[in-house]
Amino acid sequence: MFRGFNAVSIDVKGRLAVPVRFRELLSASNIDTLIMTISPWDRCIWAYPLPEWEGIDTKLHALPAADPEARMAKRVVLGHATDCPLDAQGRVLVPQELRELVNIDRKTVVLGQGNKLELWDEASWQRRRSEWLQEVSSGGTPTSTVLASLSL
Repeated sequence: MFRGFNAVSIDVKGRLAVPVRFRELLSASNIDTLIMTISPWDRCIWAYPLPEWEGIDTKLHALPAADPEARMAKRVVLGHATDCPLDAQGRVLVPQELRELVNIDRKTVVLGQGNKLELWDEASWQRRRSEWLQEVSSGGTPTSTVLASLSL
């Protein structure tokens, strides 16, 4: 569903204008709410369309309560999940707590990841992207192996 990269700004009220191409995809599917949470691996926000989130939510709730790692996953992902409706102008309020957790201030990157969007602080994204590209170009990393297996 979502692919591509957009550099955008978050306004002083914490609203992000969803890039037009992503907004059109959401509108075509009659989706007007994103569920935002933090990524447990990277300093970014995941934004799922509500129907996509429902499947994630079901999987998380099915994890065993007795497993400490499952409880931690639930705390991180479910505990930070927030319903974020799009307004009439196609903007979404990015919760302040999430912005603070991932250090997003104004300049933001919206990255399409198929079933979700990722929101990154622009400087953090540029730094991490450079690190990843360097790792891949040096070869021998798990990422290099995965990409090579795709015969891109």
